[in-house]
Amino acid sequence: QVQLVESGGGLVQAGGSLRLSCAASGRTFSNYAMGWFRQAPGKEREFVAAISRGGSSTNYADSVKGRFTISRDNAKNTVYLQMNSLKAEDTAVYYCAAAATGWTTSRAYNYDYWGQGTQVTVSS
Repeated sequence: QVQLVESGGGLVQAGGSLRLSCAASGRTFSNYAMGWFRQAPGKEREFVAAISRGGSSTNYADSVKGRFTISRDNAKNTVYLQMNSLKAEDTAVYYCAAAATGWTTSRAYNYDYWGQGTQVTVSS
């Protein structure tokens, strides 16, 4: 089992920045690719970004490319999502997830463990 706890969400004005963190515990963190997903009210959960086990490979949704950066610190068992130039449409609950396959996949069903989510609200 892997336990994931997100933090860092909040209310920010459009154009601002936030950094989300996801702390992992349980099994060896570096064995998992990590991903961030988000779900806005009334919408399906969507892929945001993913990072490989060692951090050398990343994958981003087109909607966040150039604005968001995913990173990880395996020594701290933590994955981050730096979000810049935030827009109102980025408002959602953000979830981190762990994939035992190690793939930086955008498909939610490839992820084995999920956190509870953290709310991000961007005011326009």
